[in-house]
Amino acid sequence: MKFLYDLLPVILFFISYKFYGIYTATAVAIGATLLQIVIVLMMQKKVDRMLLFNGLIITFLGGLTILLKDKTFIMWKPSVIYWILSAALIISDKIFSKNLIKKSFGNQITLQEKYWTGLSMSTSAFFILLGFINLYVAFNYDENTWVNFKLFGMTGLLFVFMIFVTIFISKVSKE
Repeated sequence: MKFLYDLLPVILFFISYKFYGIYTATAVAIGATLLQIVIVLMMQKKVDRMLLFNGLIITFLGGLTILLKDKTFIMWKPSVIYWILSAALIISDKIFSKNLIKKSFGNQITLQEKYWTGLSMSTSAFFILLGFINLYVAFNYDENTWVNFKLFGMTGLLFVFMIFVTIFISKVSKE
């Protein structure tokens, strides 16, 4: 259920785009994300950093999209998010010796340290790749194709990656 909740702004963006175009869809995505932040704050008194980060990026790049009437900014948004997440994983691991993947899932999964590092670096590499794939689709195909890819393609790629991660974890956690 959380997965659908997390995808809600993207789904609303997609639906709004199909009826009203990119600028209205961008405004809807900004509004949906900010509403999510308010709801979580009211219900839990604390908002997840990832949701706040996403809210900041969508508001900034989406705001520029609407203000300047330039869809390029909203098309960059997924890449910016994926690359910042990738950088956070690498910097946290290599500079601060803190594995964010282990910190997130270490209570639920027991792995040797080398596997946590491999998982973190492969996730980082996957996010870098996703960022480039997004830009490739955004600037080599029409706007409608990019919007469809944003919802279905990226979600599909993330799902496939999660399947591979799950298979990897099930194999190495037995060691």
